[in-house]
Amino acid sequence: MEIIKNYINGELVEAANGQSFDNYNPANGEVYSQIPDSTSKDIQQAVDAASDAFPAWSKTSRKERSDLMLKVADLIDANHDRLAAAESKDNGKPIKLASRVDIPRASANFRFFATAILHESTEAHQSDQDAINMTLRSPIGVVGCISPWNLPLYLFTWKIAPAIATGNTVVAKPSEITPMTAFLLSELCIEAGLPAGVLNIVHGTGPNAGQAISEHPEIKAISFTGGTETGKRIAATAAPMFKKLSLELGGKNPNIIFADCDFEEALKTSVHSSFANQGQICLCGSRIFVERSIYDKFKDAFVARVDKLVVGDPASEGSNLGAVVSKPHMEKVLGFIDLAKKEGGTILTGGNQVHLDGDLAKGYYVAPTVIEGLSHDCQTNQQEIFGPVVTITPFDSEEDVLAMANSTEYGLSATVWTSNLHKANRVSSELKAGIVWVNCWLFRDLRTPFGGVKKSGVGREGGWDVLNFFTEKKNVCIKL
Repeated sequence: MEIIKNYINGELVEAANGQSFDNYNPANGEVYSQIPDSTSKDIQQAVDAASDAFPAWSKTSRKERSDLMLKVADLIDANHDRLAAAESKDNGKPIKLASRVDIPRASANFRFFATAILHESTEAHQSDQDAINMTLRSPIGVVGCISPWNLPLYLFTWKIAPAIATGNTVVAKPSEITPMTAFLLSELCIEAGLPAGVLNIVHGTGPNAGQAISEHPEIKAISFTGGTETGKRIAATAAPMFKKLSLELGGKNPNIIFADCDFEEALKTSVHSSFANQGQICLCGSRIFVERSIYDKFKDAFVARVDKLVVGDPASEGSNLGAVVSKPHMEKVLGFIDLAKKEGGTILTGGNQVHLDGDLAKGYYVAPTVIEGLSHDCQTNQQEIFGPVVTITPFDSEEDVLAMANSTEYGLSATVWTSNLHKANRVSSELKAGIVWVNCWLFRDLRTPFGGVKKSGVGREGGWDVLNFFTEKKNVCIKL
């Protein structure tokens, strides 16, 4: 049995109350580690450590901060295989996905922000009153970072790296469903020599540890990625306290395929964008809209490709999909499939739990599922499922598909497939989404803003946007 510990003031410690709870391996449904059941007392210890570390860390030179972060990145690379195996075991995703995407991106996050701060520039304005106005940026202080379970180390580092790069100290909470790689990151930070208190990682549940971060008066900003309902609760707590908030929430993303698309590329990428990480990526295209003239051709080819996907052991190179993250989440996904049937949908493929043999017999596996025949405004097409389930629907015109695509409460991302540049620009500008990919999916440049509109969130991460979020701007006017 592995024992996960909190990382507070540079040391690995148990929860102050000595309590812990079970951590399950989704592939086999068995408990394999224990998670600290942290409370507000642990958060207070972390805040105290972060507060003590802030004066020195905020005055540390950019070069020194950068060098320390690059050491962490080097250690992530050196421990690549160990981290990928841990991510797969903790989350249920295929190990080849964790190895190819999650761990390299965690390293890239540290490298990107470690070097970005070396190239920061500030604004200056010469006024008519013989004065110069300068814009200075300074770190906020102690900040809170709360990350989700679907891309555990990838998104954890996406928040932590810019926060510490800009001179803040951090109290961070990973998801209690997937805590292992955050714990391993603690060990790597100690090995890298990161000063005590700069980064504090506290494990535990949302109601206990997460809420304590949201309501703590000394935590000046919160960056959260997760479900929209949890985001509402964080905002309700933090907004009246005038904390800075960055909330990256849910999505119900449209994938729009016009008849003039590159058919083979649209088909191949749509299978990937539907079922990558078991559909447990906030950017997955869960509503596929296909122009009617190619609808039957695309549908048949899409279902044929999906039928060939292998649901299996996450450790196997031959598996395309692994387990979903937990038993309650599997039950939620299966519940939505039942709902789709009640709403008149036809299951074209999948629609069932997958039962593997041997040691994996109790794992949480769901077949990739394609559903047609649903209205665009039914619950299945409006609510976030966050699993290997997509709907497919024909459309007749741009106006028709834009109305359906924009009909949900969410607005995170969208994908458009067309060879017509004018059409691509037209449709992209009309889609109510924070990110639009044209003839591709999940191409990410870390310099670009990331986030959504409507109930998909508030604020932007990435590039200068997140560096600005984790700093306060000050105007200094000097009369000449």
